[in-house]
Amino acid sequence: MSWYLLILAGLFEIGWAIGLQYSEGFSKPVPTLGTAVAIVISMVLLARAVEDLPVGTAYAVWTGIGAVGTASLGVVLFDEPATLARAGCIGLIVVGIVGLHLASGGH
Repeated sequence: MSWYLLILAGLFEIGWAIGLQYSEGFSKPVPTLGTAVAIVISMVLLARAVEDLPVGTAYAVWTGIGAVGTASLGVVLFDEPATLARAGCIGLIVVGIVGLHLASGGH
């Protein structure tokens, strides 16, 4: 169950990271509120996950999910560059996430 909570926490991290762009420096109330809610949910889920998972593994996976999702959505939503090098680096992060999961005996 902890891995599911961690994945969900990572998805909410993507939400708040993308929300930062839409909030325009916290100047827009609705996106700012959504960003704040996503931050709180993400942190609560991460805290619950580290009750059973090593904090170093959980944090690395959480930030990895956030980095992969945010970088990918940056290409789709904000016209950020979609270069082969960028895709390769994102792929390396995914390999790291999977590796940490396997190395920790996750299910």
